[in-house]
Amino acid sequence: MSGLGVTRWWWLRHAPVPCPHGRIHGRLDVACDLSDEEDFRWLAARLPANAVLVESGLIRCRQTAGALEAAGLLLPPPQVETDLAEQDFGHWQGRSWLELEAAKDPDLAAFWRDPAGTAPPGGESFAAVMARVAAAVERLGREHAGRDILAIAHAGTIRAAVAAALDLTPAAGLRLAVQPLSLTRLDATADGWRVDGVNLTAG
Repeated sequence: MSGLGVTRWWWLRHAPVPCPHGRIHGRLDVACDLSDEEDFRWLAARLPANAVLVESGLIRCRQTAGALEAAGLLLPPPQVETDLAEQDFGHWQGRSWLELEAAKDPDLAAFWRDPAGTAPPGGESFAAVMARVAAAVERLGREHAGRDILAIAHAGTIRAAVAAALDLTPAAGLRLAVQPLSLTRLDATADGWRVDGVNLTAG
């Protein structure tokens, strides 16, 4: 941890992605719903102005940042960090769990036996997500020690960051809920991580 004081991570999950069929988005570059102006005003009033802005490079994160600016939050140009992207679900992306069950996908049973440690075909496991997110957080924390860092990211990314801060196993980390437009605060201190709030929403 930095000797320059506390580095404050403000993790924000992007706005919801309309999907009535429950498809697995993963790394797919899909747009989000920015219609809940009240939520963005609530966030803009609580997030620090001029924080270091990092986002995954997917459009739903860029759109969320734009809506925060429209709600009055002063933000710098974003630093794109692809290591903060959502879990890669490989060949399952764009399909729903029900569709995979109905098709009797041959890899599905092994995945459900160990959903944290098993990678979907052509994708990555949640354990791998935790490793890449932890490495990115460590690097960005060094680069921006003592600053506020606003990271607009994804459910899997934020779940991984919280699990690492709490020394949870990947299997335990999957139990964490991360709602759209929810705010999570993790502080990197000289004594380790301090969890200041998880999954906070305007509602």
